[in-house]
Amino acid sequence: MSTKALRDHNINVVLGLDKKVDGKGNLTKPFTEKITENGSELQKKTPPLFSTPSFNGDVVGSNGSETGNSEVEYIESENLVDLPDLDLCFSTLLARLDSKDWISVCEALNNVRQLSIYHGEKLLEILGSVIPLIVKSLKSPRSAVCKTAIMASADIFRCYNDKVVDSVDPLLVQLLLKSSQDKRFVCEAAVAALIAMTISVSPTLLLPKLLPYLSNKNPRIRAKASMCFRRSVSRLGMEGIKAYGIDKLIEIAASQLSDQLPESREAARTLAVELQAIYVNSQTSLNEDCAELADAESWETFCHAKLTPLSAQAILRVTSSNQKEAPVLGC
Repeated sequence: MSTKALRDHNINVVLGLDKKVDGKGNLTKPFTEKITENGSELQKKTPPLFSTPSFNGDVVGSNGSETGNSEVEYIESENLVDLPDLDLCFSTLLARLDSKDWISVCEALNNVRQLSIYHGEKLLEILGSVIPLIVKSLKSPRSAVCKTAIMASADIFRCYNDKVVDSVDPLLVQLLLKSSQDKRFVCEAAVAALIAMTISVSPTLLLPKLLPYLSNKNPRIRAKASMCFRRSVSRLGMEGIKAYGIDKLIEIAASQLSDQLPESREAARTLAVELQAIYVNSQTSLNEDCAELADAESWETFCHAKLTPLSAQAILRVTSSNQKEAPVLGC
């Protein structure tokens, strides 16, 4: 190796440019590292020495675990700051959300989150065009895009509440799918977004949206939908549940008790116990001088009157140890 080539090589090693020297002492092309994500091959090159920092994040391996990759950063909602140039960001948002450059899409999705938090009324003007593009990102095979879209969905639920109820359907089906998959960090983000949805959207509006998924052919989707349904019912409160119909809800709980996955069965058990407590309390309030009418026999009579014999027995087995105490439910 010549003295000049050796000197150049040493400088590049110090600077971290990772250039290699061939057998003749000549410098070769910069080293590239190949990373596979969802079957596609990415080229990760050493960034220029004085470039601006890129997003930081993770690529998910075939086993669902997170592997290092300096591309996308997942920022929690409370850590998002306002946009430095609102007009420029807003005017280019739709084009960037529909970009073929996945880094640009992730940046735009984070901008959607910032706009929803700091400029909610302005984003509302184009929200009808934004949500289909978020749904497109939710379908992306690239995990970084998918997770960022999930986080954007959660922020939209939190910021707009019932204003997005007409747009819930396409988001809901994708979130149920993502919450049912094997990639752990995507699954966890989707579950968090579903919880944000059930907390933010009025149960009277959300329950009809969830109901069809309780009988979905995919058992994992049924399980996640059952958990969302139970959380939404809990938010109805006693009067809301009575108005919706305890008889309708107990039929739903009974149908889920024999479901394939334990998540569905646990959601059904929790719902059944809550319905029993509300029924007993309502009967007690009607018969304050004769509380005995609200005992297990009265609940048993109600179940047998509203359900098939097998379904009634299943519900009574679940609720037999909860005759006097109302359950404490959370999201």
